Order: sequence, then C-alpha cells, then structure tokens
Amino acid sequence: MDLHMTELERDIIREILNIGLARAADSFAVVAQEKVLLEVPNLDIVSGKTILDKVRDLQAGHVIIQSDIRGDFNGTTLMFFSGQHVQRLSRVCLRMSTSDSTQIDEMQESLLLEISNIITGALVTQLANILKASIYGAPPTHPRGDIADALHNLLLNRPMVQPLIFSVITQFSDKDNSVELPLMIFFDRDTFEKILDIIRTYDFMGGQQAGS
Repeated sequence: MDLHMTELERDIIREILNIGLARAADSFAVVAQEKVLLEVPNLDIVSGKTILDKVRDLQAGHVIIQSDIRGDFNGTTLMFFSGQHVQRLSRVCLRMSTSDSTQIDEMQESLLLEISNIITGALVTQLANILKASIYGAPPTHPRGDIADALHNLLLNRPMVQPLIFSVITQFSDKDNSVELPLMIFFDRDTFEKILDIIRTYDFMGGQQAGS
C-alpha cells in the first residue's frame, strides 16, 4: 500500500527540515565565512525507479557525498555538489582558485565531507529533538562508482522502501542568485510510518502527543 501525506503533514515535515537547515546554515557560515541561507522548497515521495533515474542524471555532473541515518530511524542522505559548487566552495573555504571540475583532490573532498556532515547532522539533530527519537548520522563518505547501482537493490528489490526526496537551496551573501544544491533523503517504510504517526498524533497546541 502506498504512503500518502496531506498538505498539512507535508508542510509540517518541510518546516521541521527548514528549522534544522537554519541551524546548519549558521554552522556552515562559520566555515564559509559568509552569510548562508538554506531552505527546503520541495518535498516529494517518489518511486524507486524514478529516484534511480534522477540519481544517474545528477551523478554525471556532480560529486556525491553520502551519510547514513541510524538508530530509531533508518535512512540515507545524498548530497550532490556540482563543479560550480566545488569551485565556489574551494575559493571561499580553502582560498583555492580552481576550475569548475568535479575532479576533486583530498582537501576538496574533506571540505565537502565536512559540509555534508554539518548539514546532515543538523537535520538529524532537529528530527531527533522534535520527534523525540534516538537517531544519529554516520560519518559521511564519498562513494566511488555508480551510486545508482548501489541503491538498486535497496529501492527496487525491497518494495517496502519508499524514498522521500527534497532539494535544498544554498545562497551566498555576495551572490545575486541562488544555486540549487540537491539533497536526497531516503527512509525505509517503517521509519516513514513512524514519522507520520508521530505527526498525526501530536497535539501541537499542548506540545505533547495525543493521549499521553
């Protein structure tokens, strides 16, 4: 059976993520030494095949950083850094003048891992605090090879898994335009059901779960 969110539930989850990303932006700004804005404009549930096609499209022109979510919730996050991101972040954070290539060296890889760790860690912490769950983010990695192939068994051979995908926008203070930084988060079906159940039973006026 498919899982569905109402517009209110979608807005609640988006707001939880936005709060987490606001905190991530403050930490990220220390690294970037500039004001940073992070927000979640999109939040969608998609099929396994659809997400694999999207991952393959993004992988062609992006560096992928992966981090697992463990504990009461089970999931995985993927962040996609374009050559433009790599060039921009290398100049701002490492004071390096580089091309907009996705071929990165060890210093650039460490920087992207740290940025992913900051952003994913803030999201996980916010989810844990608001949803009263014991979860944590595993150290991020830079997977080699075809990440879509690695996800194939998870998404297509396990029909109980249904991914939740959203994108994150980053904006630097000295830029007039925003650049999309895709971030995907995958939760297994049990985890997503837990999240929806908590949201649906929460008494927002009283600040506690209904019936408790």
